[in-house]
Amino acid sequence: MWMSWSRRGAVALLLTLLLVLPACASTPVASGYGCEQSSVSCLQGSAQVALTTDKGRVLLELQGQQAPLTAGNFLDLVQRGAYANTVFHRVVREPSPFVVQGGDPRSSDPKVPPGQYGTGNFTDPATGSPRFIPLEVKLQGETEPRYGKPVLGAGISERLALPHQRGALAMARSQDPNSASAQFYIALNDLPELDGRYAVFGRVIEGMDVVDQIRQGDTLIKAEIIQP
Repeated sequence: MWMSWSRRGAVALLLTLLLVLPACASTPVASGYGCEQSSVSCLQGSAQVALTTDKGRVLLELQGQQAPLTAGNFLDLVQRGAYANTVFHRVVREPSPFVVQGGDPRSSDPKVPPGQYGTGNFTDPATGSPRFIPLEVKLQGETEPRYGKPVLGAGISERLALPHQRGALAMARSQDPNSASAQFYIALNDLPELDGRYAVFGRVIEGMDVVDQIRQGDTLIKAEIIQP
């Protein structure tokens, strides 16, 4: 049975709020808008990353053609080992499949209580400050992504180069669109309510059955580059 439009809208709003990171003490300052202004190396082309979890292996394809800055940031964090022994701290399956979220570097620290998982960012050792990247969204037919603010409007899902389809890999953030750092999520369902608001930068190409088994508190043992 289809739910009423008002109920569907309320559920969409609730699910969107569940994805937002808790507010951080530091004020996000994105590292430039676009590849030319950013200190983060962009990914030109594609790459494959394997996630080894305590439920099995998941293979990701990063799509730098569509999201070069966001994919490049993730690839850099993988190379640095930032995701080793982190926890999937948020798994939302009710009232319908939503996301599996992880990647908080603080969750690998045994001194950090589980109640604080999801509040951390990647701290760049070169600066001693959190690294933030701007929201990156690319529309079909455009040569460059758009940066810095959500891209909204009627029919936006059909216009995006990378919509939120089941298995999509995207960055979590706070209410500031330019506050993504290290935390990521995998969509458990098509999530058009998030399209244009969050940066999708890849997809699961093997192991979605493993993602379906992940529960809150499970561990991401390691992430490694398979195909640069």
